[in-house]
Amino acid sequence: MHSTLQMHGRMVAVSSHREWWVTCRDIAGRRRDLQVIARQGQVVLVAPPGETAILTPLDVGRLRAALRDAVVDASINHHSD
Repeated sequence: MHSTLQMHGRMVAVSSHREWWVTCRDIAGRRRDLQVIARQGQVVLVAPPGETAILTPLDVGRLRAALRDAVVDASINHHSD
């Protein structure tokens, strides 16, 4: 496993990949995070375990930006392998 530093709405570079977190709420209103990972030419979206993610319009914009950046990063890193 790689160590990570959680930063809401931010990107973090980890040794073999990059990660983004987007704040959301679960169905009960608790604060949760969606994680976006770019690694080995793929984009991985990790939702809160067994839960629904409810996004505000601002959170949707952050998720869109994180996914866009992850796709670019994954395609660049995949071609450089």
